[in-house]
Amino acid sequence: MVRGILASLPEIPVQWVDRFGEDRKSETSKTLEVARFRGRFVKACPGTRFYNCCGYQILNFANQCSLGCSYCILQVYFPNSNVRLFANFDDLLQQLDDHLRTSRRKVHRIGTGEFTDSLLLDHLTRASELLVPFFAKQPSAVLELKTKTSQVDLLEKLDHRGRTIVAWSLNPPEVIDREEGTASSLEERLAAARRCQDWGYRLAFHFDPLLAYPRWKGGYAEVVDRLFSVVDPGVVAWISLGSLRFMPPLKAIIKQDHRGSTILDEEFVPGLDGKLRYFRDLRVEMYSRLKDLLLKVAPDLCIYLCMESNDVWREALGFIPAERGGLSAILDQKVLELLD
Repeated sequence: MVRGILASLPEIPVQWVDRFGEDRKSETSKTLEVARFRGRFVKACPGTRFYNCCGYQILNFANQCSLGCSYCILQVYFPNSNVRLFANFDDLLQQLDDHLRTSRRKVHRIGTGEFTDSLLLDHLTRASELLVPFFAKQPSAVLELKTKTSQVDLLEKLDHRGRTIVAWSLNPPEVIDREEGTASSLEERLAAARRCQDWGYRLAFHFDPLLAYPRWKGGYAEVVDRLFSVVDPGVVAWISLGSLRFMPPLKAIIKQDHRGSTILDEEFVPGLDGKLRYFRDLRVEMYSRLKDLLLKVAPDLCIYLCMESNDVWREALGFIPAERGGLSAILDQKVLELLD
């Protein structure tokens, strides 16, 4: 993998070290760290018992992200601001194969976008060329690639057989410009989504985090309009909604490193998981409005809330997951429909 990266970046300086530094303040996030990972590549999503969790499984091939979004929780998770890539993909694929063969789960929804952006470095690592064909051979598993980039070129010629879902996090342009660092623009993300649609991929979208800035109602309505002016709702696997939530230590990081951010202007209350959230009534209002906008365009869309309680589900979406077998079962059933 290192040879492949250096072939694309022949002039970049290289330093071989025995250990990486972990002091966030001493790093500039301009260095790509490549190492052998000795832990488990496949893990369950770190949800909480206080809120409905989707039962997602994480395929961890890198830590950290260099896009620079003000609200990114990875700033708290990882003290080192450099992206750390795990180079032993042979071990990753072997663990993944073992997991799928021995697990009792009937359906596997696996994603790489929990601790990094799934496609941020794909032009260098070419990880998609390994993962997409691997999942194409699996009878009951799908791969979700979550991104805020437009790095989809390598996906064009891959034999995915409908088992890779390409997903984008969406926000209004003014939010992207102010809060999402060097992430691709909304126009660029939607153009990339259209390309993947044309190549036969299923798509997903995540309105997460929803931000309650002064013009949020009109801003998110415009995003929905632009989304479905480009994308066929019939190829959308699911859409998630989640409001801004973060661990308290992130506040100091935002104030220090993101001086132009306005996301701390709103009022927050501690949730049952210890994270700071908008007040319940505001969250319900945001979810209800987005649900109405989305279902007006496509009444059959699969929409779910990320890390919310039953009372919020009931008021915003009109039901609670347990009435339909649980959130994990709802999304598993959607996968079975896609693979049928």
